Order: sequence, then C-alpha cells, then structure tokens
Amino acid sequence: MTTVSIAEAKNQLTRIVQEAETGESVHITRHGKPVAVLVSESEYERLRTTQSEPKSLWDTVLDWRNANNFDWLELTDEEIDCWRDKSLPREFAWDD
Repeated sequence: MTTVSIAEAKNQLTRIVQEAETGESVHITRHGKPVAVLVSESEYERLRTTQSEPKSLWDTVLDWRNANNFDWLELTDEEIDCWRDKSLPREFAWDD
C-alpha cells in the first residue's frame, strides 16, 4: 500500500497509475487525511460486481452449505428427535 498527497499524485500520476496496475492500492491524502484510493481496473470491477448485487439470505446459506462438505451428515429422525426439549411447556392463557 502506497500513500501520497494530492500534490504528489498530480506530479507523479504516471508512476502511481503503474503501481495500481500491478495490484498495489494507492491511498491519496489531503492534509494527512485519506480522501481517495486508486486501484486497478480489475480490482475496481471485482469490488463493483460483488457490491452491486447483494445476495439474498437463502443464496448465502446455499453458498455456505456448498462450501462445507455435509455429505457425512445423515441424521435419522430419532437422532434429531432426541435433541428436542421434552420438558413440559409453559402455561399460557389468552387474556381478554
């Protein structure tokens, strides 16, 4: 990561563009505070496409399930049933 002031960026634009092309992000500051970042075209496209189309919760769950191998997870109904709470339910009354 390279950091340059706006004045340096103006004077050395060719050099910082070449840095960005090689995958190096260039942070540009004004009075020592960051104001912009110069990145390569490919990095910009990657960031733009991943943020412009947010995934639904279900798509995220499917991606997670596909990324993790759950082939070994074959539970029977009895195994799942034993996890359930068998205690008596709370008392409840509809108040009018």
